[in-house]
Amino acid sequence: MLKRKLGSQGLEVPAIGLGCMGMTIQYGALDDEESIATIHHALDIGLNLLNTSDAYGKGKNETLICTAIKDRRSDILINTKFGQMTKPDGSAGVDGRPEYVKEACEASLKRLKTDFIDIFSQHRVDTDVPIEETVGSMARLVEEGKVRYIGLSEAAPETIRRAHEEFPISCVETEYSLWSRDVEAEILPTCQELGISLMPYAPLGRGFLTGTIKSSGDLIEGDRRRDHPRFSDENISKNKIKVGVIERVAEKSGFKPAQIALAWVLAKNDRIVPIPGTKHRKFIDENIRAVDIALSEAQIEELDDAFPVGETSGERYPAGQMKKLGL
Repeated sequence: MLKRKLGSQGLEVPAIGLGCMGMTIQYGALDDEESIATIHHALDIGLNLLNTSDAYGKGKNETLICTAIKDRRSDILINTKFGQMTKPDGSAGVDGRPEYVKEACEASLKRLKTDFIDIFSQHRVDTDVPIEETVGSMARLVEEGKVRYIGLSEAAPETIRRAHEEFPISCVETEYSLWSRDVEAEILPTCQELGISLMPYAPLGRGFLTGTIKSSGDLIEGDRRRDHPRFSDENISKNKIKVGVIERVAEKSGFKPAQIALAWVLAKNDRIVPIPGTKHRKFIDENIRAVDIALSEAQIEELDDAFPVGETSGERYPAGQMKKLGL
């Protein structure tokens, strides 16, 4: 398995990780048995970076991973997140208070049945708590041996800088793909300057860039993507025209559209470590092949031109969730 540096603190990880969110949050049908088999298969072939969060299924995702990694902890790098929580009234909230950081870490350690977390990341920035206080509490967890490295998710460039001054940040998780390129303006350059790795989630556009979603009817009832503006029928009809370019490049190259989309992300910088999500073993094998694809400059330019920054139809999250990004 090809390795890449994650941050500047010496951690090496597979060039592609495994996003586990969809194993307990409905992106298609759920199947615990296949999800566990998928994790086992990933580990068997060296894809040992697992990305999760205490918010995925309200802890169920971490519990599922715990079941899957039994007796294999030494083979695995776990990246889990904290900070997105459910308020007493049932609404979504964000908590970055130092005392909550410690509480969330202890709860994740218990669910994962492990003594330490490899990468502990703040899921969303809490604007009511200075980032220095949140990261300071995370740093103390490193000192205590409960966490090895720390990261952020969906943070703004200035927040990243302030956090990194408090304690070295290894990675910033954010959405990045052909149809979500806004990070190229400031976030990616900031990470490159500071020696922080970008960890793109949804590098396949939540499945859209694979070319398999032609209308909202291709999503089962209850699929969370139905609530995302980009997956309205109107926006799908506009965006799928762009996907045709990926399909043409793939056909000429002898690869699948998903592999080309992943190869494009990997080609943008050698410190980028995408974490495509899947709960099927066959897609693990397909994703891994993207590491070996060397896109030509002409192919990259063709894909860039087909997906100009800011021209994807529809926001990437519902309005309420968009307010919590880039803070």
